[in-house]
Amino acid sequence: MENQSFNFNDPVEIQNVSSEVMSKTFMTKVFSWMSLGLVITGVLAWYFATIPDLRSLLFTSTGATPLFYVAMFAPIGLVLLTSFAGDRLSYPATIGIFVLFSALFGMSLSIIFLVYTATSICSVFFITSGMFAAMALLGYTTSTDLTKLGSILYMLLFGVIIAMVVNLFMHSESFDYMISFVCVGIFTGLTAYKVQAIKRIGAQMTGNGDVVGKAAVFSALSLYITFVNLFLSLLRIFGSRR
Repeated sequence: MENQSFNFNDPVEIQNVSSEVMSKTFMTKVFSWMSLGLVITGVLAWYFATIPDLRSLLFTSTGATPLFYVAMFAPIGLVLLTSFAGDRLSYPATIGIFVLFSALFGMSLSIIFLVYTATSICSVFFITSGMFAAMALLGYTTSTDLTKLGSILYMLLFGVIIAMVVNLFMHSESFDYMISFVCVGIFTGLTAYKVQAIKRIGAQMTGNGDVVGKAAVFSALSLYITFVNLFLSLLRIFGSRR
């Protein structure tokens, strides 16, 4: 199988009509996969939160079960797998990992229905969707190279992760609130940056169907993670607790 590496930092200009068409087709595949992942996550989150038999698999009267922690941390392992072994994975395996990632994330996100009201969750989801769509459109249409912005945002994200770890010991609600605002800014900017980068990747897709398919799934996973993190950041700010 042909190997291709997909680097979000590689600048590629869309120079002709053919590459523009390939880019649009590729973006359609990416957003289709991303939408499927969000549907899987949302459905499973709702079912595991509202169906007692399923909820008991994750939560008991004494706290979270081992399965909940598996669902919470296993996606990290899947992301590492795609990062280090992505080129060696088959297209079906890539799809399987993406679906499994979405399902596990849905199971772990079921906890938000136990913390926040369903009305506020729905409201924040629509707010997130609007912000994400606006920044995705900006990233797709702008002629400004966002590569440097992406590098800055990733550095800020690294700093935020450190701050979150520190706050695990500080237990400061105000600090956590401030971190959430910073995260909204970071993931909003990353949406535009990633969409522009994925557009460029799509413009240079010349491999076989499996290569293009794998790139679309990996790109969808990247956008999916950005969307979910933006949603959770907004939920921590605007969500109404039970």
